[in-house]
Amino acid sequence: MYIANATGCSSIWGNSSPSTPYTVTPEGKGPAWSNSLFEDNAEFGYGMLLAQNTIRDRLKAKVEKIAEKTTDEAVKAAAAEYLETYTVGATNGTATDKLVAALEALDCDCEERAEVLKNKDFLAKKSQWIFGGDGWAYDIGYGGVDHVLASKKDINIMVFDTEVYSNTGGQSSKATKTGATAQFAAGGKETKKKDLAGMAMTYGYVYVAQIAMGADFNQTVKAIAEAEAYPGPSLIIAYAPCINHGIKKGMSKAQTEEQLAVECGYWNNFRYNPAAEGDKFSLDSKAPKAEGYQDFLNGEVRYNALKRANPAKADKLFALNEQEAMERYDYLNKLVTVYAAEKEDK
Repeated sequence: MYIANATGCSSIWGNSSPSTPYTVTPEGKGPAWSNSLFEDNAEFGYGMLLAQNTIRDRLKAKVEKIAEKTTDEAVKAAAAEYLETYTVGATNGTATDKLVAALEALDCDCEERAEVLKNKDFLAKKSQWIFGGDGWAYDIGYGGVDHVLASKKDINIMVFDTEVYSNTGGQSSKATKTGATAQFAAGGKETKKKDLAGMAMTYGYVYVAQIAMGADFNQTVKAIAEAEAYPGPSLIIAYAPCINHGIKKGMSKAQTEEQLAVECGYWNNFRYNPAAEGDKFSLDSKAPKAEGYQDFLNGEVRYNALKRANPAKADKLFALNEQEAMERYDYLNKLVTVYAAEKEDK
């Protein structure tokens, strides 16, 4: 796995020695992590993908040449399996191990064999991910994110959506919702949140999911697995409670806050999989419990501060926030019907 991580909160908890959230396999292999500038992380991760694809394509040509020239049946079989699984991350790793073992056992001084074994660490298909927050993905780095998604390449983007510029002091971002207070929006943000997921879905060939681990752990794992398996660009937007939210229950209850956000309809979990044989769109959130919506907003200082400072404005913006949330769920619910009808037509 290769990770390109935008500078920000995620780069701090993502790889700040001496602690790290990543681990290795029994063979001692694990993620290769690198950190980029805040504004160009999508391009940075895309460059990593192009580089590894170039190296692998060269090695693939050499494997094909070896398969043509050799009379060794074990090498022929291993090469065939490697080439057949070349673009499939789930099986290419095992096929690569077999190929390397077969080539090491081959009694041959050919140049192609030596070159392939010299670069054996690059043979297997890598899982390329790009990590970053909403300030990067929705705002400053959006042009790069859009370019990567439009590329149709097999690359994955994970957005940690805190709905605010977290690492730079809590400024409002395009992911900030109506009525939330933040720097540059002390009187409550008056415009609705940008629909990054909806924009990505319009391409038709991008895997898109919204997740909230505290609300549905299984859906989170399923979305990540589907994104990894999808042979094209993927975008996962993860709801990420943040210290700037001012959660009254405290950050130790972040998972609970995610559950409440989904239950009341503040956040929606869904998956759009262009490669699905059945329904392409799955709305994984249940119908919102609207009666708890205002209680959810009041449980966070980013909203409650406006209620204390300007109750009349807060009532107006919070009502609009809730209305937008209910409209958003209705829209997603309609997509279920639309894609089901599309499947029947086909």
